[in-house]
Amino acid sequence: MVGYGMAAHGYAKLARGPAHFVELVRAMGVPAPELLGRATVGVELAGGVAILAGALVPWVSLPLAAVLLVAIFTVHLPYGFSAIKLQAVTAAGATFGQPGYEVDLLYLACLAALVLGGAGPLSVDAWRASRRAGEPVP
Repeated sequence: MVGYGMAAHGYAKLARGPAHFVELVRAMGVPAPELLGRATVGVELAGGVAILAGALVPWVSLPLAAVLLVAIFTVHLPYGFSAIKLQAVTAAGATFGQPGYEVDLLYLACLAALVLGGAGPLSVDAWRASRRAGEPVP
């Protein structure tokens, strides 16, 4: 789920055009917005796919964690913890406020669990480890 979620966020930025996300990064005052905006799209997309496959999980988790931490401190922190801020319910439906950093923390916790516990027996990392050990591939 973590891999799918990260890849989906990267794909959404790519589908809108990376230049659009770069402008958002620039508006937030982040230094080197062109480089960091495009790098964020790449890290989310490629990192998400790698996590989904269970490939190079400890290494891929580092840049993904960096992206999440930057999101917390540049976007979500002022809005508090909760990701769901119900403001009103009208005939047109529910209205929500800006999300807090809750979901970012959940992604970070999941990445930590994957790094500490391993990607699982059906992952690329497990396949690579069995190849190095000379064990038969399941």
